[in-house]
Amino acid sequence: MRQNRVKKLMREGKLALGTYVTFADPQIVELISLAGFDAAFIDMEHTDFDLGMVSRMIQTAELAGVTSVVRVPDNDAKLILRILDAGAEGIIIPHVAGLEGAKKAVDAVRYSPLGHRGAAGGSRAARFGTVSWDEHARTSNSEIMLAVMTEDEHGIRDIAKIAALEGVDIVSIGPSDFSEYMGIHSPGDPRLRAKLKELADQIKRVGKAKMAFPMNHPAMPLNAKELLELGVGYTHVAPAPPAVLLRSLRERLQSIHKDIGRS
Repeated sequence: MRQNRVKKLMREGKLALGTYVTFADPQIVELISLAGFDAAFIDMEHTDFDLGMVSRMIQTAELAGVTSVVRVPDNDAKLILRILDAGAEGIIIPHVAGLEGAKKAVDAVRYSPLGHRGAAGGSRAARFGTVSWDEHARTSNSEIMLAVMTEDEHGIRDIAKIAALEGVDIVSIGPSDFSEYMGIHSPGDPRLRAKLKELADQIKRVGKAKMAFPMNHPAMPLNAKELLELGVGYTHVAPAPPAVLLRSLRERLQSIHKDIGRS
């Protein structure tokens, strides 16, 4: 398995940048790479992408030279295995049920001795059997990025233990679910940032996993410098492509209307 660009950047203390794959077309992955992002965030939780589409997106990411990061709908070892065998370089698992849920995630993503991922020496991830099993297992364990999302009371309570767990690379917090957990729906409420900093400090004190938090998210907008100050190692950059496209189309149309005097 090739070196994971996101993990390399995090090891160097840099902020790795991904953005959203929200159109059901592998070409958007190629565009994300051409734009210069480090990762293509393929979301199966909030889209209708099927496994075949996700597999083609993973292949495109590999060919385009960008890291494929797939968010699965839940902590399902069977689905995670199929996505990993397709060659995904990163897995994000939402709504992890505290420390026990994080252990379950590690078990699904890592080969022995770290976990119990199912073995398939002829998979695409194993280059259809053209690399040795030892090499495939070793590089998979070292290069695949595992992010677990702590989005409720159980996960947030266990956040330091989760950050210390062998096999976890990223502890991720989703702004929308975090706001729901806090019962605060005003993006500018200082209590949100204070609690987020408290959690970020816990992760930093452990000194192992990195934190992930989206950039420019409407539920809690933070810029790149603010994320780095928190110790964030990986971020999804908003807005997502549909919002970018819609804004561009609107601006173009408004400009034409202005030129021809159409209201």
